[in-house]
Amino acid sequence: MRVQAIYKNFRMSPQKMREVVRQIQGLPALQAQAVLAVVPRKSARAVAKTLKSAIANAENNNNAKAENLIVLEAVAGAATTYKRFQPKARGSAGPILKRGCHIRIVLTDGQDEESNN
Repeated sequence: MRVQAIYKNFRMSPQKMREVVRQIQGLPALQAQAVLAVVPRKSARAVAKTLKSAIANAENNNNAKAENLIVLEAVAGAATTYKRFQPKARGSAGPILKRGCHIRIVLTDGQDEESNN
C-alpha cells in the first residue's frame, strides 16, 4: 500500500529543499520525523509538515499503523518561478527569479501491491 502527500508551491528553491529531503529517504516514518525535528532549516519544517500529513493519510484512509510506515520516496520538484526585475546601472534591468517547489512524500508499509493481486 502506498500513501502520498504533496505540498504545492512552497516558496523556496528546490535545490535548498532537496538537501533536507534526501536525509529522510528510506527511513521509517517516525524516525524521519525525529530527524526533521532537529534539522535547523526552514525547509525541514515544510518537509515535516508534509510527512505528518502523509502519516495522517495512511492512518485515516488505510488504517495503517505509523510504526510500520517507511518513507519510500521523498522528492522536491520545481514549481512556478516568479520573474521580477531589479533596476541596474544606466537604466537597465537585472532579472530576479523567485523560485518555488513542490514536495511529494510517498509512504509504504512494505507490502507490495503485486502480491495482493
